[in-house]
Amino acid sequence: MTPPPALRAGRDTDGPGLIALLSTCWLEYPGCVVDIDGEVPELHALATYFTTANGALWVSETAGRIVGMIGTRPRQFGEWELCKLYAYADQRGSGLARSLYETMLAHVRTHGGTGVRLWTDTRFERAHRFYEKLGFVRQAKIRELHDLSNSFEFEYFREV
Repeated sequence: MTPPPALRAGRDTDGPGLIALLSTCWLEYPGCVVDIDGEVPELHALATYFTTANGALWVSETAGRIVGMIGTRPRQFGEWELCKLYAYADQRGSGLARSLYETMLAHVRTHGGTGVRLWTDTRFERAHRFYEKLGFVRQAKIRELHDLSNSFEFEYFREV
C-alpha cells in the first residue's frame, strides 16, 4: 500500500519530478505543447526561482515521486500570486491540491498578504471549478501568452 503524500518545501533537485508532473498535466489538454527549456526553464531550479522572488515552493511526494506542487510569490499592494498548482490525475479529488493550497495560504497570511491572484489556462476547466470552490472569483481580464500552445488565461482573485 502506498503511503499518503508527504508535504514538504520544494528543492531545486526536484526539477526532474516537477518537469514530469507539469508535462503530464499540460499534455492532458488538446493543443498544449511542452517546451521546458524554451518556455518554463525555471522548472530546472524552481525553489531558487521562488526564493529569489521572496516566495516559496511546496511539493507533495509519495514513495519518492512528486505528485503535486504549488508556488507563491508576492506581487504588489499586499497581493500574492498562486503559481503552478498541479497534481497528477490519480491524486485529484483526494484533498492533495487543497492541502497544498492551504499551506500556501498560511504562508501568504503569515507574510501579511491581503489577497491572492492567479492565472489559469482557459482550457483547464476542472481547475477553474476548484479555484471557485476555494472562493476565487474570475475577473474580466484575459491574457494571451503568445506561447507555443496559443494559451489564453483567465485571471482569478480572492481576498485573504
